[in-house]
Amino acid sequence: MPRRASVVIVGGGVIGTSIAFHLAEAGVRDVVLLERGALGSGSTCKAAGGVRAQFSDELNVLIGARSLDAYARFGERPGQEIGLRRVGHLFLLSEPADVAAFTRGVALQNALGVESRLVDPAEARRLSPLITTEGLLAAVHSPHDGHCTPQSVVLGYAGAARRLGARLYTGVTVRDLELRGDEVRTVVTDRGRVTADTVVCAAGAWSGAVGAMAGVDLPVTPLRRQMLCTGPMRSLRELAEPLPFTVDFGTSFSFHQEGPGLLIGMSDPMQEPGFDTSYSPRWLPRLGAAMARRAPALLDVGLGGGWAGLYEMSPDGNAVLGRSVAPANFVYATGFSGHGFLQAPAVGEIVRDLCLGRAPFVDVGPLHAGRFAPGAAAPRPESHVV
Repeated sequence: MPRRASVVIVGGGVIGTSIAFHLAEAGVRDVVLLERGALGSGSTCKAAGGVRAQFSDELNVLIGARSLDAYARFGERPGQEIGLRRVGHLFLLSEPADVAAFTRGVALQNALGVESRLVDPAEARRLSPLITTEGLLAAVHSPHDGHCTPQSVVLGYAGAARRLGARLYTGVTVRDLELRGDEVRTVVTDRGRVTADTVVCAAGAWSGAVGAMAGVDLPVTPLRRQMLCTGPMRSLRELAEPLPFTVDFGTSFSFHQEGPGLLIGMSDPMQEPGFDTSYSPRWLPRLGAAMARRAPALLDVGLGGGWAGLYEMSPDGNAVLGRSVAPANFVYATGFSGHGFLQAPAVGEIVRDLCLGRAPFVDVGPLHAGRFAPGAAAPRPESHVV
């Protein structure tokens, strides 16, 4: 372990490795990343891999769109094949209030240059032939969204960061952050102490504990989210067009093609917050009911293995992103509420600029952790949370 660094990043998922790459690319020397497990082993490599710019909040639209552009060029910069498939995202809407919210979202997205549109149920079924339209009021489709492979993204960022001089350490646990005056000065680990000019928290669902070490309240709640793969489906090979990443918004039941089968996910409204990542079949009855209502053909498909990961939920569904007032050299990028993977390229740029004292391409002041303090302005909830 080095004795000092210009920037120490705590967390080696897609957010942390993106930050390391962007800092090293900008010429920052002595970038050190610390990850207690393997790179991407927290939430990133258990993610569905969806990428999109369909959001209700202007900041999320802009960050998502910029990240989509970066993923499209990932093979050249930083240089890694990530299996990007721009098959589109299709949100299925069964409630009048959701139709109204997504209609407003489409207007905002179009005004910001994102191609999305409201479609009727018949068009939705043409786009995603596995669904039924009973009870469906409308859908929203954006053709340039899609999905890619989270593990490959982490590998690409980590490899490029190392080639540019950043040092990435795995199997290192951060035990404390020592303050001197109004700055974090030392990162204490189980493998030694590192003096830092700037410390970045990119610890995902575990960010609350890291923030507490610096005396900063990062209101991030871990929430288990389960997924599974189906067996091979011959019908997928017979589709005339690629299957979009399809989301039944009212239930959060989602699916997209993964190899010869589908990757399926759905949230559980009864899930208690916590760090449990064990897979449990208790969600299968709810999943089966959602499938029977919206995609009954999937009930006859064999199910493969399942797994669980963690969302890092913020109170309003928006990222917690910024530089703290005190300590002044503590920067955080967390609380993405299921959107961290898709926003990682742009967030790497933003944090790079915050560390260098430059203005990012968007003003992330509204995402500051202080927005949740008593007496602060009302939060700006993101409604397109899956």
